[in-house]
Amino acid sequence: MDHQPKFFENLSGTGKAIGVLTSGGDAQGMNAAVRAVVRMGIYVKAKVYFVYEGYQGMVDGGDNIVEVSWESVSSILQVGGTVIGSARCKSFRTREGRLQAAYNLVRRGITNLCVIGGDGSLTGANLFREEWSGLLEELAQKGKIDEEAVKKYAYLNIVGMVGSIDNDFCGTDMTIGTDSALHRIIEVVDAIMTTAQSHQRTFVLEVMGRHCGYLALVSALACGADWVFIPEYPPEEGWEDSMCVKLSENRARKKRLNIIIVAEGAIDCHNKPITSEKVKDLVVQRLGFDTRVTILGHVQRGGTPSAFDRILASRMGVEAVLALLEATPDTPACVVSLSGNQAVRLPLMECVQMTQEVQKAMDEGRFVEAVRLRGRSFENNLNTYKLLSQKKPDAELPKSNFNVAVLNVGAPAAGMNAAVRAAVRVGITEGHKMFAVIDGFEGFARGKIKEISWGDVGGWTGQGGSILGTKRTLPAKYLEKIADQMRTNNINALMVIGGFEAYLGLLELSAAREKYDEFCVPMVMVPATVSNNVPGSDFSIGADTALNTITDANVEHLTEKMKTSIQRGLVLRNENCNENYTTDFIYQLYSEEGKGVFDCRKNVLGHMQQGGAPSPFDRNFGTKISAKAMQWISKKLKETYRKGKVFANTDDSVCLLGMRRRNLVFQPVAELKNETDFVHRIPMEQWWLKLRPLMKILAKYKTSYDVSDSGQLEHVAMHSPKEAETGAI
Repeated sequence: MDHQPKFFENLSGTGKAIGVLTSGGDAQGMNAAVRAVVRMGIYVKAKVYFVYEGYQGMVDGGDNIVEVSWESVSSILQVGGTVIGSARCKSFRTREGRLQAAYNLVRRGITNLCVIGGDGSLTGANLFREEWSGLLEELAQKGKIDEEAVKKYAYLNIVGMVGSIDNDFCGTDMTIGTDSALHRIIEVVDAIMTTAQSHQRTFVLEVMGRHCGYLALVSALACGADWVFIPEYPPEEGWEDSMCVKLSENRARKKRLNIIIVAEGAIDCHNKPITSEKVKDLVVQRLGFDTRVTILGHVQRGGTPSAFDRILASRMGVEAVLALLEATPDTPACVVSLSGNQAVRLPLMECVQMTQEVQKAMDEGRFVEAVRLRGRSFENNLNTYKLLSQKKPDAELPKSNFNVAVLNVGAPAAGMNAAVRAAVRVGITEGHKMFAVIDGFEGFARGKIKEISWGDVGGWTGQGGSILGTKRTLPAKYLEKIADQMRTNNINALMVIGGFEAYLGLLELSAAREKYDEFCVPMVMVPATVSNNVPGSDFSIGADTALNTITDANVEHLTEKMKTSIQRGLVLRNENCNENYTTDFIYQLYSEEGKGVFDCRKNVLGHMQQGGAPSPFDRNFGTKISAKAMQWISKKLKETYRKGKVFANTDDSVCLLGMRRRNLVFQPVAELKNETDFVHRIPMEQWWLKLRPLMKILAKYKTSYDVSDSGQLEHVAMHSPKEAETGAI
């Protein structure tokens, strides 16, 4: 490294030593976080140490605290669990144990600790930090260290990252490991779904979550479960009758499969446990249905980490090192959290206290408060599940007399069907008549429109592709025919789910308002494309599934290589990155240059990336963003209804709903034109390009960087946990 790049010029780690440890239960993605801390630490010229076996290794010292090199963390990104081990440690809970730990760190000059664990592990780290100067004084009095060491190592800096599959920590939308655990759960549910074709059955699925119902709740959302039990939101008195009535109605409607999800810590409103066996016995005794219990247990901790967890942990690891370098004796210990699409730093103990408040609220029966304390993301999930899981009797539904059409436009993207299901069910709940358009704008012009009911979209969340069909065709050449169909079917609002073509389509429809009154209705777009190239949104439905497809393909390739103990490399190429350096050219170059040294394989993933079952993230994101978009439509319909007619011709009645940094935002498509590179079909600014320096640092294929690589590497200063509760995923 010949020079320190501009965006790190004030952040030299020279003369500093960082210790990294994992503590508490293991979680997929911990290794990605460890790797990021090590490589970022070395990049800023700090010494980095593994602390093996968590706090136990810190107390025991010796070979448990080892300086590491760049290569020490090679090939651990795709490995589940934690390669540096994790252990419960009683001795660290005693002052004597912490005294020994302090001695072991000071001997190596370590005054910066990165702790990856749950709230217990982070609380222990904070106590250690508070006691640090006292511990050093005591070590000096005992003659174990000299006064110079007391002065030199006077302060301990702590940064935490939360590794917990339960997502049970307040202040962050997602903890490391949660997304991977959801993948394991959904894999099981999808496997169960396939048996539904053969047998009429009820499945009771028990998932982890002794104190937090996040996994159960999001799994229920992601698979359209019929009932879910979580500790934060116990069912009302008489739930047994309500549940059995719903299961019976399902059977009467010829639904072959019922799925009930139970968090292991589920309780009723009297704080009595609701177990999976109790639920099974109830269904068998009351209804006589063939009922099976599946307890997932440690399966949820297993397997390779998902793409989301690898990226999340890598971003958090880099942010943790930056936080350690910027820490002063006066800054409180912080925890690196995710808010929307941003890594933020929050005061560690404020988050711990909020997390403990949730448990206290549940113990005291204040369940509404418990849900609120879990944060905006949890609350949104619960409200969306309640909205979509049970249709009210027709007599109780409002009657809006509005007709709303839903269509998919562009290439298929996993999660589109979850979005359509949410749109249809929320629309029906709001009192609208819902219409499905088959085959995009082309189908619209041909009159391929039909009313769609609550039951029609049952089981759609886990289906890949687009059940409604989708085409890339733009509406410009069909404007008159589409206007005729809008008039014939009395369509009062449009929801378009798709990629760049959907965005262009809405621009064309809004421009056609001058000529056709039929297009003077509220229109909203929900971004769905594996390319993630829609202006106005950091994320598009389908991109996460595509990333996992790529990740899984690479894991299989690397696993095969590892079996033969061969050192391996991986080159990823975008299909349009260069017209001369094609995939074939690169393959032939490596094959020729590596003759007799290594062999070379190529794999073109192509349409695999659009196919397959959607990931939990895409199911959840598609469901929530689409539900929010439909509620916006209802609001706009009321605002624009005058004298027996809907008439909307302002820019703010044609919007795209996107995730921008920390919030979901409705943006007029007319305003997004200024942010769009229409020639290359991309936004002018793409947030993920800011990850390039991070990727280059962690992969070490360039040894010095300047700002032209990416623009600034973004990181966000300390916030309060209250501010961070705006997450949407």
